[in-house]
Amino acid sequence: MKVMLALDERRKETEMTRNSSGGNLSIDHKLLTKSWTSDVEALEASIGRFAEQRPLTNDCRVVFFEIAGDAHLHVNVTHRHQTTAVRGWAGPANMPEGFVHNRMFGETPSGQMLRHIREMVFAERM
Repeated sequence: MKVMLALDERRKETEMTRNSSGGNLSIDHKLLTKSWTSDVEALEASIGRFAEQRPLTNDCRVVFFEIAGDAHLHVNVTHRHQTTAVRGWAGPANMPEGFVHNRMFGETPSGQMLRHIREMVFAERM
């Protein structure tokens, strides 16, 4: 397994790629404020270990972001190949980069957010 972690302090973006036998997992964030920074950093570290827990069967990209005027943390999970629906996630939108599902989090504890994201990352490929 190869792990690559690049941190660009100027743009406050983190991207990590983990190669496994079945798929790649990448993580990115585009935060407008610091209100979600510590949660996102902890989630990124945990998500980075997903492929160690079980093999990925589909390339997957997780992106955390904020929208101006909205206090929620938004999460997009994009799979190269379509997956089955996961409760609580909107989508999929069929985009050039793959099939995108979205979810918003507000007062949700980090452990619960991680569980929801894990369910979407490992959603069964159709």
